[in-house]
Amino acid sequence: MNLAEGVQIVSFGILAVMMLAAALGVVLLSNIVHSAFLLAGVFLSISGLYILLNGDFVAAAQILIYVGAVNVLILFAIMLVNKQENFSEIPGSKFRKIATAVVCIGLFVLLGTMILVTPWALDSTSPAVIENTIIALGEHFFSDYLLPFELASVLLLMAMVGAIILARRDLIPEIADTTDTVSTRLTLPERPRELTSIGNVEEIN
Repeated sequence: MNLAEGVQIVSFGILAVMMLAAALGVVLLSNIVHSAFLLAGVFLSISGLYILLNGDFVAAAQILIYVGAVNVLILFAIMLVNKQENFSEIPGSKFRKIATAVVCIGLFVLLGTMILVTPWALDSTSPAVIENTIIALGEHFFSDYLLPFELASVLLLMAMVGAIILARRDLIPEIADTTDTVSTRLTLPERPRELTSIGNVEEIN
């Protein structure tokens, strides 16, 4: 093992530990602002892994789009929507926790099975060197992975619209209940009592 390979292995270990620790912090911390900042750490660690895989454009896009745009949007949404409210137990939360645990365990088993089944042995023949990664990514995005690419853009649009609606929730007018209201179109305005009392005193005098 030469020096460059050793540096890559050490760098991969550091980035993997950083990513796992930040991901656990995102899930386990109760402060949502701290979770958002740790999410930026996850994105940065993923960009470092892309650099180790010689994906320079993907690493730069990861930092510019996810760290510089998506994570900042999440922080703004948290700052606009975050209100100090007392914690109240949601009815049926136990069933939701059980369902979430089942889904997480299923994903963990699925990913673990994929890791064990995948052949990780390196091929002796080196692949062809890609001169321009941007062109290769564009060809794959708009040919092989067009549907996931469009679905990701739709999901980001839905998240942005939802954040805007939550942020502007206080300005949405509430529909007044007109069942108990009394119509005052045909009634005359009430005469002030002070003026009526003054008029009665003048008539007596």
